[in-house]
Amino acid sequence: MLKFKDAVSFDDVLLVPQFSEIISRSEIDISTDLTNSVHLKLPVISAPMDTVTEDEMVKCMDGFGGLGIIHRYNSLEVQAEIVEDAIAAGVTNVGAAIGVSGDYIERARTLTKAGANVLCIDVAHGHHALMRHALKTIRRTLGWDIHIMAGNVATLEAFNDLADWGANSIRVGIGGGSICSTRIQTGHGMPTLQSILDCANSDRSAALVADGGMRNSGDVTKALAAGADAVILGSMLAGTAETPGEVLRSASGNATKVYRGMASEEAQKDWRGKASSVEGVATVLSYKGPAKNILQSLDRGVRSGFSYSGCSSMTEFQCRSRFIKQTVAGANESKTHINNIDIKD
Repeated sequence: MLKFKDAVSFDDVLLVPQFSEIISRSEIDISTDLTNSVHLKLPVISAPMDTVTEDEMVKCMDGFGGLGIIHRYNSLEVQAEIVEDAIAAGVTNVGAAIGVSGDYIERARTLTKAGANVLCIDVAHGHHALMRHALKTIRRTLGWDIHIMAGNVATLEAFNDLADWGANSIRVGIGGGSICSTRIQTGHGMPTLQSILDCANSDRSAALVADGGMRNSGDVTKALAAGADAVILGSMLAGTAETPGEVLRSASGNATKVYRGMASEEAQKDWRGKASSVEGVATVLSYKGPAKNILQSLDRGVRSGFSYSGCSSMTEFQCRSRFIKQTVAGANESKTHINNIDIKD
């Protein structure tokens, strides 16, 4: 007989408010260290997607103390040029994505030479023999001075394996992205919050980077409380001025930008000329304006979250936070639910 494990997602839980002595959000330190060499004042990373992160987003993220990871769905020359431009602009932390096959070793060498201090081995299913080979090969080739982020994974076993194979930080979350259809197409995945809770039990030193399913600062705060050292965001940053692509205007004047999963048919055809397993979709989002508006809102929301638990640092927040499960009725109550009343004279 099949045995099932309960799994919780962001809307299934709430953080319990606790006594606080914090007078101002400015007292709160939400910074995090992925390693000694990669310090983030804002624990937010922009996703390595071709509709999210290129040069302008990298500069914007660094300006707010976060990290941008330049996507790999272009030529090595173009990707290296974007890295070099960011370094010339004075960016402190520059991430660049690579794969696990083809020119990944050449990309790793060239991108680090160009100035990237974080390499992100970016594949949908990271608990794989090709990931093991790639991590070990890159470590033999480049040594341990470069920070390697790897993923994605969903289980504690996978997290521990990637750490043992040489990853400094690991992306946790499979199938939770807003434009990801992996769970529908393959039947596989786990609620991202549950994956974070499970992987946070690791005794390895690798940092945990939550990836997928977060829609607001409350979800980001829950991810950090559950054990994430930082979060990767795609849809929340998509549609902003700093994302690649033109602002599209309809006949009625509505402004939009394209946002697509890298496993969508459209993205696959653009970067490799064909589509195989389609596990994502493409869409358009309303134009959001400068990304700084999103990042400032996230910063305020996360700081408020720390305050509600009476915590002034990441370490304290993860130690003291308490979760409760809520019912569907509770989840509905958690949302704004005012009724509009049409008052007539």
